[in-house]
Amino acid sequence: MDDAGLPALLDAIRHLEGCEASWVESVPVHEKDPKGETVWTGEVHVFDLVKHPKAMRAYAWSHATTGTRRQFHVVLHLPPVDGPVMAVKTAVYAEYRARQKATN
Repeated sequence: MDDAGLPALLDAIRHLEGCEASWVESVPVHEKDPKGETVWTGEVHVFDLVKHPKAMRAYAWSHATTGTRRQFHVVLHLPPVDGPVMAVKTAVYAEYRARQKATN
């Protein structure tokens, strides 16, 4: 289970996507870069969304940042995202791009 807990992930979905959700399952994901080095490892939680205008499913997880703060990720099951692994890849790539823009 995510260190933040299931209620916190449900709150993140409500806040970020504006809908209720129900937990389906947790899937272990270990994402590596092309060199084979780990860029993320953990559990991705799969949720069915209730009355979301675009998606029926979402993937959510969190990770510690500084102190007691956490960053929450909610990725909708919309192309190209077709499962938990692709949700992590999409989020990792988005964070990478954001860091690149911040340094340029």
